[in-house]
Amino acid sequence: MVQLNQDFINSIAKDMPAHLTMDDFISYSSKPLRPSIRINTLKISSKEFVALMAPKGWTLDPIPWCSDGFWVALDNEIQLGNTIEHIQGLFYIQEASSMLPPTALFDGMDNSSEYTILDMASAPGSKTTQMASLMDNKGLLVANEYSSSRVKVLHANVQRMGVCNTALTHFDARVFGEYLYHQFDAILLDAPCSGEGTIRKDPLALRNWSLEENASIIETQKALIESAFLALKTGGSLVYSTCALSRSENQEVCEHLMSCFPHAVEFQPLSQLFPDADRSCTSEGFLHVWPQIYDSEGFFIAKIRKVADVERQKPLPKAQKNFPFTAATKKTKDELNHYFKHTFGISLPKDGLIMERDLEYWLFPAKMADFIGKMRFQRIGIKLADGLKKGFKVRHEAIMALSDKHNAIELNETQAIEYLMGRDIPLQDGGKPQGEVILTYHHCALGVAKHLGKRLKNNLPRELVRDKVISAKAKTEL
Repeated sequence: MVQLNQDFINSIAKDMPAHLTMDDFISYSSKPLRPSIRINTLKISSKEFVALMAPKGWTLDPIPWCSDGFWVALDNEIQLGNTIEHIQGLFYIQEASSMLPPTALFDGMDNSSEYTILDMASAPGSKTTQMASLMDNKGLLVANEYSSSRVKVLHANVQRMGVCNTALTHFDARVFGEYLYHQFDAILLDAPCSGEGTIRKDPLALRNWSLEENASIIETQKALIESAFLALKTGGSLVYSTCALSRSENQEVCEHLMSCFPHAVEFQPLSQLFPDADRSCTSEGFLHVWPQIYDSEGFFIAKIRKVADVERQKPLPKAQKNFPFTAATKKTKDELNHYFKHTFGISLPKDGLIMERDLEYWLFPAKMADFIGKMRFQRIGIKLADGLKKGFKVRHEAIMALSDKHNAIELNETQAIEYLMGRDIPLQDGGKPQGEVILTYHHCALGVAKHLGKRLKNNLPRELVRDKVISAKAKTEL
């Protein structure tokens, strides 16, 4: 049962629009959320996925503000995160209203695949991977996360979804206005907040709510939005979002930015972003989504355009030294290209930067060339392969990001489950040994195995081996 303390009710009542009621708010806050997912179009189209899952008993109801988002109803109670399709990155379990900020950021954006974009608070990666899909894995997406433990989760999700256009950073995001001043075409700031809108997911989220605790959060939000605006190029767009409900964490933070840079801030109306968007639209043009409006989590989304230059607030920092990567030689690039093409039928992107470090070979987004030396990065692009005495050994993440639907061995459901649980796959008519091969399920990559003739030797990285994998069409665990 949801627990709302009286201080919260008294406070939020002042901010609730006149056409909404507290009774409806409390009623919807007590209801479980509708399960929702977003299809990963880097691997499969939404049309293909819907057709694929219909025979398995999935009913997918489109979410109006995200073309690849769906509320999902199943014939059986299924743990979505343990299905093969989730593990191989065909979809992301994402709350419907959290799909709104990337949708708002990319609305009206032409040639987004050529952009340099910043996600200031990225983990666990739902919005980061949504933006990577909208960019078609091109351009550069700098994804920052302040928490070191959450950086690992972010990287795991980026890897699972086959994203290769990211550069991960681990900073207090207040530094971006200083270190990467005027560098980004668009920025998403999904700010840390009190989490008032998440009560349907966590009934105890507001049990200890207090104005005093929120005061420090608001100061952080104001500092972050200033930093974001300084890092944004003139003419670029910033989306500020929270899963909070109060004006103080939302409208007033945007008004603070306007007071800091009145000549440069322009609020962009979102009333036409999707059908019925006007039901949650404020007088400023922001979206203030209450749980009872769309039967979702609470969320706030503001889109802000930078219409004039803003002076740098601090001196240019010193360049970062000791960058550990060097550009691969033409000979090495040719050898890598031959290895990937001859072994897996994969053509490496022509516009990427192939870099090396201690017999590790990496593919960086081309636009990273403009950022080397400006800031320290945790992880850039994807690791392609490790060098051996003779040749290379492919990395799992490279296959997940770069493989297409050709030159692979398609597994059935039982075999796919066995593979994800770290087991070898016996072959009755395997023929001659073939060496390294890509394994697929639904004709989408699962990973790599070594074809030994009578069996497929499992090459799934140990840290990705699962104890439990289930069928998407039954409750039975295998």
